[in-house]
Amino acid sequence: MLAIHRAADTLLRGGVIAYPTEGVYGLGCLPDNFDAVCRLLNIKQRSWDKGLILISAHAAQFDDWIALPDGITLPELDAQHPTTWVVPASERVLPVVKGDHDSLAVRITSNPVAAQICSAVNSPIVSTSANLSGKPVARNAYILRRQFGSLVDYLVAGKCGPASGPSEIRDLMSGQTLRPGQQ
Repeated sequence: MLAIHRAADTLLRGGVIAYPTEGVYGLGCLPDNFDAVCRLLNIKQRSWDKGLILISAHAAQFDDWIALPDGITLPELDAQHPTTWVVPASERVLPVVKGDHDSLAVRITSNPVAAQICSAVNSPIVSTSANLSGKPVARNAYILRRQFGSLVDYLVAGKCGPASGPSEIRDLMSGQTLRPGQQ
């Protein structure tokens, strides 16, 4: 539990962390901290215009971040098949988070470590794969430490799972699959 508290403290102080997610290790920060998001993008060597994913422990953590039409809700968590949903973004979302889009990619995480981090900061967090843009993703702690140990403020130990790779990405309004998942 100490690791979760240290990760939360790092995020609340404007830091960038590396942590396990459902299928790969991720890099994260608080989505309303412009400097932290820019630093994360710089670490990844990723353009801001692509947008980023936010994860949360539960759907209510997205209430201020998404603008779903009346009667539309995020699907329930499917722990065995993590899905990232592209939904309309609220006005609160920084342009460096949503990129060149009016939408935002969100996922309720089924990874217990990632969920505990979101709960500890009482907020969704940015979740982007721990890799340099266009390079392979860190799938074990050794590679994660080697590639990002000196670039992030805290590395959270833990296992990725239950998926074996990045989540499926689907547009909530159209149902269209934008990226197939690797289960």
